[in-house]
Amino acid sequence: MTLFQPGSGPTALRILLGSQLRRLREQKGISREDAGHLIRGSESKISRMELGRVGFKERDVADLLTYYGVADGEARSAVMDLLERANEPGWWHRFNDLLPSWFQAYVGLEEATSRIRTYEVQFIPGLLQTKEYARAVITAGAAGLGHAEIARRVDLRVERQRILDRGDGPVFWAVIDEAALRRPIGGADVMRGQLEHLLELMRLPNITIQVMPFSFGGHSAEGGAFSILRFEDSELPDVVYVEQLASALYLDKREEVDRYSEVMERLCAVSTTPDATVDILQKIISDGF
Repeated sequence: MTLFQPGSGPTALRILLGSQLRRLREQKGISREDAGHLIRGSESKISRMELGRVGFKERDVADLLTYYGVADGEARSAVMDLLERANEPGWWHRFNDLLPSWFQAYVGLEEATSRIRTYEVQFIPGLLQTKEYARAVITAGAAGLGHAEIARRVDLRVERQRILDRGDGPVFWAVIDEAALRRPIGGADVMRGQLEHLLELMRLPNITIQVMPFSFGGHSAEGGAFSILRFEDSELPDVVYVEQLASALYLDKREEVDRYSEVMERLCAVSTTPDATVDILQKIISDGF
């Protein structure tokens, strides 16, 4: 389990690279102390590298790959390419003054994914929100913010949504609790527009939306909202993201990811089919708020 607190400053691709290096080290049974000695550092330095909390030098990563027995050219190239991309600033860096470090990490991971599966309880997922709905959510959760800062936060959320329109963008699969669809965030008109937007999004081939209905009662996701991110490179582990009030959990160990994946599979099995999702959205719109 990796926990990032505000101020830790990891970038998304550093997280992935650190996780990959940790996995390679553990497979060889090499201690952090021995790995640190190899790169003229300490056990603490290896720990910070594997948590994505420091920058990576090309020489250090190349030496570690050799020490870990990664001789295959293609495998080495994949890691070194990840290193190069980890050192490049992302578009979201211009919003650094708005984003806590633990969420900067998530935005970067989101950009690198090939598939996102998410379960939401209270709100419509951020990537599916209209500007009006996003503004209402941000305003309610950030008392005391000025209009200009709220507008920038909305712009950031809209900018994030562009990944769903990219030709190489991720598959996005959301299970949304019925409570989130019926909670009148921003008022009746905003919610109506939001639900109509969901209906439009469901026409896209890379977006699937299911609803966890009230009628089902209790279910397996009693722990609340979470997302599972998968990456194009099969060597990179899936990452589970669990947001908290002032931090976030990034889980990438196999047993942790498997547990959340099983919960997601059960949620999908008992939630509405996409066709039934259309029906429930249309009924809520018809009933009003």
